[in-house]
Amino acid sequence: MPIQIENLQSQREITAEMLDTIRQVAEYTLQIHEGTEGAEVSLVLVDDEEIRRLNRDYRGKDMPTDVLSFAQRERLEEEPEFTSPLETEVLGDVIISVERAEEQARDYGHSLKRELAFLTVHGVLHLLGYDHQTEAEEAEMLETQREVLNALGIHR
Repeated sequence: MPIQIENLQSQREITAEMLDTIRQVAEYTLQIHEGTEGAEVSLVLVDDEEIRRLNRDYRGKDMPTDVLSFAQRERLEEEPEFTSPLETEVLGDVIISVERAEEQARDYGHSLKRELAFLTVHGVLHLLGYDHQTEAEEAEMLETQREVLNALGIHR
C-alpha cells in the first residue's frame, strides 16, 4: 500500500520518528481498521501560508486550517470495496499544516508527534468517506479516531 509523505515546509523540524508515526497511522487506518487494501494516499506537510492558499482556493475560506483532505473521487455506498491486494486506488491527498499542528499540540498539552498522528487519521478518514457535518457523524468519526490512536499506543 503506497503511502507517500512529503515535507514541503521548513519552519518546523520533522523527525524520522514523526514520519514513521504518520506512516503507521495512515497504514493502520487504511489496512487494519477499515479493511481497505491497495489504497494509495499522499500526505503532505505544509506551512500555514500554503494551507491557507489551498483553503482559500478550494473551500473559499481565506484562513489557515489544520488539515485538508482532497479525495480523488467520491465513493458511493453501493460501490464494491477493493477486490485485489494488487489493485491500487488513489484515494487522494491529506494536507497538514505543521504550524497549526504545533500550536494545537501546545493548546492540548501533548506532543507534536501525537497531533500529527491525530490529523493524519482525521484526514485519511475523510478520504474514506467519514465526515462530521452532523452530531452522529462527528461522534462516529471521533470514536474511530480514538480507536486507531489507542490501537497504536498514541495517547495524549
